Amino acid sequence: MESRAKAMGHGIHPILIVFPLGLLATSVIFDILYLITDRPGFQISAAYTIAAGIVGGLVAAVFGLIDWGAIPAGTRAKRVGAVHGLGNVVVLLLFAVSWLLRRSADNWDPNALALICSFAGVILIGVTGWLGGELVERLGVSVSDDAGVNASSSLSRRSAGRPRTRGV
Repeated sequence: MESRAKAMGHGIHPILIVFPLGLLATSVIFDILYLITDRPGFQISAAYTIAAGIVGGLVAAVFGLIDWGAIPAGTRAKRVGAVHGLGNVVVLLLFAVSWLLRRSADNWDPNALALICSFAGVILIGVTGWLGGELVERLGVSVSDDAGVNASSSLSRRSAGRPRTRGV
C-alpha cells in the first residue's frame, strides 16, 4: 500500500524518521563522551538533542499513524506496524524520562537512571528501526498498493515475492 500522507510524491513518515533517529542516537554519543571526558557541555548537548528528538519523534508518529491506519486489518503488516509504533512510543517515553531526570539536575547532569533510560531507548530504536525496515523493504508498505502485506519475515528463508509496481 502506498503511503497515505505524501509530500511531492513521497511518504512523509519515512522522510521524517531520520531526524528523531539521528538526534536520539547522537544524544547517547554525547552521553558516552561526557562519561569518558567529564567535560561539561556534552551532557547539555545530550539534553538538547533529546528534546529535539522527542519533538521530531512526535511529529513523525502522526504521519506513521496515518499510514498504519490504511494497512489492511488482519495482515502481518498491520501487526508489525503496531509493534513498530508501540515500540517507538516506549522509545520516546524512555528518552522523555531521561530528559526530565536531567532537567531536575544541576547543569543537566545525567544520573544513572537517566543514562539507563537513554541507552535502553537507543537499543530499542534498533529493534523498531528494523521493524520499520521490514514494513517497507519486505512488506512493501508505503511503496505500492500491490504490496505483499502478508509476506514472511525477512529472517525466514522463504521468498517474499515481488510486489507489483506501477510504471517503470
